[in-house]
Amino acid sequence: MTAAIVAKIDVLMSVYNCERYIADTLASIQNQTIRDIRLVIIDDGSTDKTGEIIKAAQASDSRIDYHYQPNAGIVAAVQKGTALCTAPFIARHDGDDISYPDRFEKELAYLEQNPDCVAVSALARHIDENGSPTGNYVGLKDLSKADYTSIPATEPYIMQPLLFLRRDALGKAGGYRPLTVSEDTDLYWRMSEFGSLHIIPEMLGDYRIHSASISSQGIIAGRKLAIWSQLCAVSAWRRRAGEPDISFTPDLKKMIDAESSLSGLFSIVSPLLRKDEKSWLHSALAAKMVDICYLRPYEPDRSDIEFIRSVPVVDPQVSSRSLYAEYKEAVLSTAIRLVISGRIADALRLVSPKQLPKLAARVIFRVVLPPSVRNRIKSVTKTK
Repeated sequence: MTAAIVAKIDVLMSVYNCERYIADTLASIQNQTIRDIRLVIIDDGSTDKTGEIIKAAQASDSRIDYHYQPNAGIVAAVQKGTALCTAPFIARHDGDDISYPDRFEKELAYLEQNPDCVAVSALARHIDENGSPTGNYVGLKDLSKADYTSIPATEPYIMQPLLFLRRDALGKAGGYRPLTVSEDTDLYWRMSEFGSLHIIPEMLGDYRIHSASISSQGIIAGRKLAIWSQLCAVSAWRRRAGEPDISFTPDLKKMIDAESSLSGLFSIVSPLLRKDEKSWLHSALAAKMVDICYLRPYEPDRSDIEFIRSVPVVDPQVSSRSLYAEYKEAVLSTAIRLVISGRIADALRLVSPKQLPKLAARVIFRVVLPPSVRNRIKSVTKTK
């Protein structure tokens, strides 16, 4: 541990078993055009050589402030690191991602030029475990469309691996709370109450996608992401209405961590909610799960399908919810994928009898027609 220094920017890193990537990650930070930085690194119980590599780098760079703690999870690590930060600005960084040399310079310039903005991020290129570009990118989102009442909630999301924020605004918002996932979304909802969020429309880093990523885990992790993200929206809804916030306690986290089904997760949080909040959450949770399955390499199982089927019963107002039309289209798209994968019975349980002709037509469109014909039809009809 080095003596604390006061820098312009504290780079807050939480690391865990990233010996394969940490040297390149550190180099990308050390080579920033802005030199007045301090690297506050919390090693969350690594069992590989991550700590050794960081200590070796620390020997030749006094800006590195390394701390080890027994494994307690990313939120506990970031909470500990936040308490150690003293700079007016904090840059978040993961142990396996890469920042381009001018990232801090451009993010700092934006915050200094826009005093109403409390946090900024940027676009990123996806790379694989070997550091090779995958061809995918983190796209630009319209933060003005954030809506905690839509299904699912439209989050004010900016990329956490490239997050750059004002330390005083982080403190006003209450810092990170003990969530398993979506702790960043929860923070953004709260920080947006003290100023604007912004995404710089430039590629300023590489975001690594690999088998250990939370976003690459299975359907149980997807359900946890769904419940936490939508519960964060209920929390934001309450605060903006001047009502008491939901208490995200360690006990709540433990109960959610121990549950694996969508209906079980809903039952855990239901006692915390009013009747109207429960109705909305049921629909939003179903909609979020459908969206997650579209983006991940898995589909809803029978229990998820039954949860989705019960939406109109639990939430009679669902058809009036914002993004309901998009939700219905997403459910139909899920049914199409299930048919194509051979899960015909499950697909038929997802759609109403009135939708069967459309389901059959869409399946034929995707399976029977050659790609060239499909593309021509899409260009004319804008069919997704």
